[in-house]
Amino acid sequence: MQPKRIIVAISGASGTILGVRVLEALRELGVETHLVLSRWGARTLVHETSRGVKEVEALATVVHARENQGAAISSGSFLTDGMVIAPCSMKTLAGIAHGYGDNLISRAADVVLKERRKLVLMVREAPFHEIHLENMLKLARMGAVILPPVLAFYNHPRSLDEAIDHIVMRALDQFGLQSDLMKRWSGEMSRGSRQPT
Repeated sequence: MQPKRIIVAISGASGTILGVRVLEALRELGVETHLVLSRWGARTLVHETSRGVKEVEALATVVHARENQGAAISSGSFLTDGMVIAPCSMKTLAGIAHGYGDNLISRAADVVLKERRKLVLMVREAPFHEIHLENMLKLARMGAVILPPVLAFYNHPRSLDEAIDHIVMRALDQFGLQSDLMKRWSGEMSRGSRQPT
């Protein structure tokens, strides 16, 4: 089998660490990554994390300028296994849902959709209003995977890093990538947990 090639985009929503951990996990798995970091994604990254933009870009195989509509990932003839946007802002979601490819993130996502490849959107907002929900439904009907970064508690995360790893693991599952960053549900209750009465 040919090695995987995945586009990773980091938009300006809160939760840029999700995109960073996706890049780190894909690197560990030997996956070729093509990164697009939006202007507000870069701004949010340095506000929310201790990582610098250059440090995060170094995790990717290829980095594309956000305004470069001539990048390889703008064409369906450039073969990829899909794209993950982590996090996906509501502005980015709306642009994709309405085919408004005014930047490389929304254009690359449009290409992924038209080529019937996997598009995973880690949408970040709360609470959702009707426009958010309508845009998500529209894209879900087109085959996109709507994967908000929802916490799991059955694996008893001991830190925010572990909670993030579980979310990232679930995103990578969508591409058929076995990562086991966190304990998976086995159907067994852990020792010491209370039993229902």
